[in-house]
Amino acid sequence: MKLAKIGLLPLYLELYDKISKPGRRKPLEDFYDTIAGVLARKGIEVVRAPVCRLKPEFAAAVKKFEKANVDAIVTLHLAYSPSLESAEVLARTRLPIIVLDTTPDYDFGPSQSSDRIMFNHGIHGVQDMCNLLIRNAKPFVIEAGHWQHSNVLDRVVGGIRSARIASALQHSRVGQIGQAFAGMGDFSVPVDVLKRKLGIQTVPCDCRYLSRICKSIPERDVAAEIKNNERQFTIQPGIKKAHQRSARIGLAVRRWVEQEKLTAFTVNFLDVTRKTGLPTVPFLEASLGMARGIGYAGEGDVMTAALVGALASVFPKTTFAEMFCPDWKGQTIFLSHMGEVNSSLLAGKPALMEYPFIFGDVENPVKPVGCLRGGKAVFVNLSPLAEDRFRLILAPVAMKAAKGKDRFSDSVRGWMKPVLQISDFLETYSRAGGTHHAALVYDADMNILSGFGDLMGWETVVIQ
Repeated sequence: MKLAKIGLLPLYLELYDKISKPGRRKPLEDFYDTIAGVLARKGIEVVRAPVCRLKPEFAAAVKKFEKANVDAIVTLHLAYSPSLESAEVLARTRLPIIVLDTTPDYDFGPSQSSDRIMFNHGIHGVQDMCNLLIRNAKPFVIEAGHWQHSNVLDRVVGGIRSARIASALQHSRVGQIGQAFAGMGDFSVPVDVLKRKLGIQTVPCDCRYLSRICKSIPERDVAAEIKNNERQFTIQPGIKKAHQRSARIGLAVRRWVEQEKLTAFTVNFLDVTRKTGLPTVPFLEASLGMARGIGYAGEGDVMTAALVGALASVFPKTTFAEMFCPDWKGQTIFLSHMGEVNSSLLAGKPALMEYPFIFGDVENPVKPVGCLRGGKAVFVNLSPLAEDRFRLILAPVAMKAAKGKDRFSDSVRGWMKPVLQISDFLETYSRAGGTHHAALVYDADMNILSGFGDLMGWETVVIQ
């Protein structure tokens, strides 16, 4: 399975073609082929381009990469390349940029032949280009080292995975069922700002259309969905009707997601009423969707739903999460939500139970319940700031398995232990502007997550 797709951009200087003998750059073209081959063996799909020297050549290569829907452009300086030929084109593309700063030769001490200067002097081309990228406000990730005698290509692969998250976020299509919860300001960002600054497309749901889909679902499909659920969950006795209506609305939402090519969706449970024609709230589908890699956030939060979906494109063990209560004595923080969680992350075989829905006039839904499994994770929050800026907050945490008597057996729950004392953690989180909606990512690589923030041009705060 391919980790991601990149465009590998070779940079060179036209002057060298004019003054050198024919075939002089052949060893460097071979070096380009070598790097492409190594990346391919590491699971990266590589889209190649001819050696680029002049602005029209760079423009053609970037256009090719954009058409191929690559996740990132990886630059490789085969020699010095004047930045004004490439920087404007690279700054203009929405594709993330990863700079690979390496050379063919490992040893360039006094005993090296002076003829090898021609093949190993790309580093000052890197410096020229990076300065122009910064001046053009184009974020990038740079990884330097010898391609054979360091882990630079593994770090580039990590950067590519960061870029995949960034690319996924910038291509997010988030379905919104209902409006954002009235009065919740921390995740409230106008849809035009989400589109312009982050690339997130908001797709409002026509609930009457969703209701028609719901009513058209064949009984055999509902029965098949229930059988699948019986394999995944322990089913509470006496919930047959609630299970059927939840399976039906879940299949309808799933078809809507597929039709609209959505990467995520969000639901304001207060806006699911009889007037909409929907039978109940799709808590179960939110949980099953996250297990399939579809992003989700509650209360109509488009931004966090997009974040959860983007993170899941690289780290499938991702779930929407909220901090609910501090356990001052045990130095953990209780995580919970009404009925939405990545069901694949619950310990053991989770239960499926009917939820007494007191917030509206629709029938009761079913929801999965269980405790988030123990393990290492990162709590990830995207915080909107003044002047349409954003901050990425990352906190390495340990999820603790429930011990002793657990009186929360009818809820989604988990206990999160930060690196800091929870008083210090909560203070630091709120000073950074952390919102009450976030993502929890198991087995995440902090370097990849930090690189994602860098490529988005955000300030990144790590709480550790």
